Amino acid sequence: MAYKKTTTTTHKIKIKKGDLVKVIAGNSKGVQGKVLQVLVDANRAVVEGANIIKKHTKPSAANPNGGIIEKEAAIHISNLALIDPKTGAPTRVGRKVNEDGKIVRVAKKSGEEIK
Repeated sequence: MAYKKTTTTTHKIKIKKGDLVKVIAGNSKGVQGKVLQVLVDANRAVVEGANIIKKHTKPSAANPNGGIIEKEAAIHISNLALIDPKTGAPTRVGRKVNEDGKIVRVAKKSGEEIK
């Protein structure tokens, strides 16, 4: 009996660590924050101040008392929109070749280059 090989499709993730994003869906809808980490394999990102969870921890050397810690959990990339550096509104991301011949990310609304 032959098994069908499953392949995962990978999409170009247009959000990077350090970007300012807005959560457009989910419990944290409307929250703006900086991307702390991008999990490429899971198509998720950890955003500062969004999707806060409570984690119960045992006492350890780093945290001698243990207890309940609040931390950010990952959010799916599709629920995030990049903030336009010019207007401050959520925008989609495009790609263009600049004068130096490098491919750069640009905001679709204003055409401004994203640093």
